[in-house]
Amino acid sequence: LDLRRLSAQAKAIEAFWHAKDLGQGLKALGQDSDSPFLALALEGVKAAAHLQPGDDNIQPELHQSFDFSDWVTRSLRNSVDDSTARMQSGLAILASAGSTAPFVGLFGTVWGIYHALTAIGISGQASIDKVAGPVGEALIMTAIGLAVAVPAVLGYNWLVGRNKDAMVNVRTFGSDLHVVLIGSLKKA
Repeated sequence: LDLRRLSAQAKAIEAFWHAKDLGQGLKALGQDSDSPFLALALEGVKAAAHLQPGDDNIQPELHQSFDFSDWVTRSLRNSVDDSTARMQSGLAILASAGSTAPFVGLFGTVWGIYHALTAIGISGQASIDKVAGPVGEALIMTAIGLAVAVPAVLGYNWLVGRNKDAMVNVRTFGSDLHVVLIGSLKKA
């Protein structure tokens, strides 16, 4: 769902670049507070505005010792990192399910074989009726473990690939925005 929303938000980038000025461009990005593009643009504008020359009577702050480009770069990079972390937030659960489910199935197999051996030991003879039930349960547990693991791993890999593609768009937007913001600082 996040990837679909990000794809829809990415369509606003075209309108941003065709805007007459930065204010109109920000409006074109929409009002969705979850948009990494809007967050990136707002952070960049905030960083650029923070470095604008102000009242000469105010004592300079530590961040004003940064080069304009470095300050804006740092701010944009932090915003991209925040968006990346948000996009990857649920993937650990999916990866855990994909990696642990086969072991749960294997535990079920071992448990079923244990029950089969216990039934044989109690009866004193190895017959099909003593082995079939527990071994059948073991096979079912193995199948359930695989039925959980395979889709989880495939889904994880698909989502990681899509997240990488989405974040390339965010980073590219950030790089282009950096050029615009630095150009506006040089004009000021």
